Amino acid sequence: MRVISGTAKGRTLKSPGAATRPITDRVKENLFNVLGARVEDANVLDLFAGAGSVGIEALSRGARRCTFVEKDNAALRAIKENLELTRLNDRARVVRDDVFRFIRHWTPGLELGTWDLIYIAPPQYKDLWAETLRALDGRGMLSPRGILVAQIFPKEYHALELEEFALADQRTYGSTMLCLYKNKSSPQESKLERYTPLTYS
Repeated sequence: MRVISGTAKGRTLKSPGAATRPITDRVKENLFNVLGARVEDANVLDLFAGAGSVGIEALSRGARRCTFVEKDNAALRAIKENLELTRLNDRARVVRDDVFRFIRHWTPGLELGTWDLIYIAPPQYKDLWAETLRALDGRGMLSPRGILVAQIFPKEYHALELEEFALADQRTYGSTMLCLYKNKSSPQESKLERYTPLTYS
């Protein structure tokens, strides 16, 4: 597990072990190719953050700030060590909390603001991804042009009726599916790929 691109490119990240379900480098690279320039200057929320791999990748690629929400102690230690390793601490906030309690307690207008990218990677086979989307639905936490991404096992997917979010894209890479949702109030875009990926030397 490493940082693929940006200011921390090539850094190997520490894993908390069996406590989390890390995203593979291949899936992460494809995700950020799809997101492209949306990441630059974005406010990112990494839920069920694990080792913080996705949020750290976003910071490395130019995200303005990332809030990591995780309750497992081993995972929290890994996030903090990885932020120190990549020297991205100054743009990160690590929150030790249950994801659903964090969502319930969020209030519009607080310093955290709304998020341009929300990433969800909960434990598999418990339908927690759908429960998280329902908890977020109608809360106004996603910015108008923001993207919400759920990382799931393909057989977990089922259609959801949501007030605030619409499914914009799905990508499957082996045993991982990425479901990308947009805000229904956002300007219409034909495809997410219209946004040019960032490139780094």
